Amino acid sequence: MTSTLRARWVFPVDRAPIRDGVVTIDYGRITEVGKHTCSTAVEDLGEVALLPGFVNAHTHLEFSHLRNPLGQSGMPLVEWIRLVIAERGRTNTDPSASIQLGLRESLACGITTLGDIATSAWGGTRWPTPDRLAFLEVIGFSRARATSALAALIEKIDAATEPLLAAGASSTQNAISVLTGNAMGISPHAPYTVSPDLLNRLVEVASRRGMPLAMHVAESRDELALLECGGGPFRELLEERSMWDPDAIPPNSRSGDYLQRLAAASRSLVIHGNYLTCDELAFVGENRDRMTLVYCPRTHAYFGHDRYPLESAFHQGVRIALGTDSLASNPDLNLLAEMAQLSTTFPQVDPFDTLQMGTLAGAEALGCADAVGSISPGKLANLVAVPLPGGIAAEPKEVLQAVYASAYAHFRVWLRGREVDRVATRT
Repeated sequence: MTSTLRARWVFPVDRAPIRDGVVTIDYGRITEVGKHTCSTAVEDLGEVALLPGFVNAHTHLEFSHLRNPLGQSGMPLVEWIRLVIAERGRTNTDPSASIQLGLRESLACGITTLGDIATSAWGGTRWPTPDRLAFLEVIGFSRARATSALAALIEKIDAATEPLLAAGASSTQNAISVLTGNAMGISPHAPYTVSPDLLNRLVEVASRRGMPLAMHVAESRDELALLECGGGPFRELLEERSMWDPDAIPPNSRSGDYLQRLAAASRSLVIHGNYLTCDELAFVGENRDRMTLVYCPRTHAYFGHDRYPLESAFHQGVRIALGTDSLASNPDLNLLAEMAQLSTTFPQVDPFDTLQMGTLAGAEALGCADAVGSISPGKLANLVAVPLPGGIAAEPKEVLQAVYASAYAHFRVWLRGREVDRVATRT
């Protein structure tokens, strides 16, 4: 069961890159990482960069049946949400089948672990697929909806507990750390769909059950307007859907109020954060042991948001992970393409930091860095081999830039030490 892979470059992430490196695998786990010696019998992968399996910290796989993003680039977020609501109202789509499509596409793109916002915990997952942490989405803006929304969530969690236990987890707590293939978290959707009262209750449930949280926060300026004065396009949308409660949000609320609530959980993901202030980013940085900011570069560009506060987040010590978001706002689920977008938008960012955001930071955010996110002895042998162009320079940073430029190359992918067949992806 032992095998050794040799690559022109190995990028472990948690240590320096290795030119002419080897990775030894035994029973699905990495046992050794180092430089090739003539005495070592290897499978030579040739002119490739060997990377950890990518970790997609934020996606919505239930939209993976879409062939094109909804709407048009640059449209207001509220108008796009109307299209999302209409899409969810269709009766000829099967969420489970869409999740399967998304899992297969993700794996073909080198994603071996992901955090998925979903309406149900289980999608009929079959091996081999990426390990999936399903954040169960909760919506309930009016205070009158809080009790029923919470009860519906508890029912879903309890219904999913039995298959989790059968899969080998001792409880729902931190289930992804044992990598059973599926695990659960909670997703209070956003400040414009979840009241502060309901959010407080969800944080209590998450803390009691040891489950992570993921919430869209500070995604648009219209969201900030709703929090500050209770007006704007989001109020209009809520009124249209008979969801508006004038007393749900205290006047002069801010995104930081929601961050403080999320920080009470053992682990939380702040999704997007496009318009977080310096003070709010500082709060996330101060709580980096339990909070992660998730940046989705191509979705951010699709909506034409203001420049992402990446430099400020770095300065404030924020842990930043990457996500693809969904096919409702993105052409595919290729996380390496997100790294390429980040590299183009922020050329001053160290390429190693970009790789770390797409691997180890995502694993830390999802609570499974003990098993994935870097090429390290003891961790699962989740690996991606990206071909390098001929005559590549010897400077590791230049090699990584070439990797990002090869986002749509033919990857080879290993999941728990087993190479998986490549399936067709979008073009």
